[in-house]
Amino acid sequence: MKNWKALLKDEAGIGVVEMILILVVLIGLVIIFKSQLNALVQNIFKRVTSQSNAI
Repeated sequence: MKNWKALLKDEAGIGVVEMILILVVLIGLVIIFKSQLNALVQNIFKRVTSQSNAI
């Protein structure tokens, strides 16, 4: 029981928890704005290919 209390009070893993939460938020944003991001990337690639053909 003492080990569990010590583990709960230990703050060494807080950085890992924060990184996991940040990743979850980023993945959620990508899922929410998937269609807008897809359209943006396709537009960028169209411009790159059209301008590279002009060279």
